Amino acid sequence: MATKIEPLMTITDLEAMPDDGNRYEVIEGELFVSCAPGLTHQRISGNIAFVIRSYLEDHPIGLVFATPGLILTELSGVIPDIVFFRHEQSEKIVSGERLTGAPDIVVEILSPGAENIRRDRIAKRQLYARHGVAEYWMVDSEKSVLEVYRLQSGSLELVATWQNEDEVSSPFLPGFTCVASKIFTK
Repeated sequence: MATKIEPLMTITDLEAMPDDGNRYEVIEGELFVSCAPGLTHQRISGNIAFVIRSYLEDHPIGLVFATPGLILTELSGVIPDIVFFRHEQSEKIVSGERLTGAPDIVVEILSPGAENIRRDRIAKRQLYARHGVAEYWMVDSEKSVLEVYRLQSGSLELVATWQNEDEVSSPFLPGFTCVASKIFTK
């Protein structure tokens, strides 16, 4: 019995997708389509970008971006919710209007639906680990929980779970702290 092999999607195919309000990403040649993020998702994303930008005003060590294009290979291009990278990483990972290498921190806010959760929890986590993302923040808006994964022996492993009044910190943002509840504030 022969198995049918679907053609792999490439970054070139991804760039040809319609501008129809959907979010198109390709991970190892597999196309993932999701709707534009809802208001809760965008509020949390804005809160995270704000607290990191506020920190960077006093500690200008790098840059933070919301929804940048991140192209890791010809078969993998994604749109993380937030990325942070140190200035010394810029020359290695910035190419034109896209990032083409691993940022120090990638933040994904889980979207509702089993397929979206599988994409962020499994496919993207594995992709980011393979390409050397040092820290991955996964935000569960329904539970108001922030999970932090750090690269250890080629895998992104859970190192912290923050919620309520827990203090969020990162070795990639020296001196940065934020109360977890501030990320989920309305």
